[in-house]
Amino acid sequence: MKESPIFSKTYDFLLWLLPLTAKFPRQQRFVLASVLQEEGIKFQNYLIEATHSKTPLDSLESADTELDKLRTHLRMSRDLELIKPGQYEHAARMLVEIGKILGGWQRKIKSKR
Repeated sequence: MKESPIFSKTYDFLLWLLPLTAKFPRQQRFVLASVLQEEGIKFQNYLIEATHSKTPLDSLESADTELDKLRTHLRMSRDLELIKPGQYEHAARMLVEIGKILGGWQRKIKSKR
């Protein structure tokens, strides 16, 4: 599990995301910040589940869904000016990279069928 770069990149993304969302205005800390934090942790949990599952594709598809939610809510955070455009660009680059690795993992599993 720890050998795959998706785990370290996800961990680094969460280390960046959690303190950022903790600085959201009070009214958004309990709405959008909470949602982003939960989606990020769920994403990481699905990756961990996939490594321990006999049918990892189900967990990876759930992770892919969480990744889409993260992208959408990060964009909303930018549009609401809760994060700066540069922060959004940084997050988007990180999520694109994570998404590519996730897609490769899914293709690898599908090709083994």
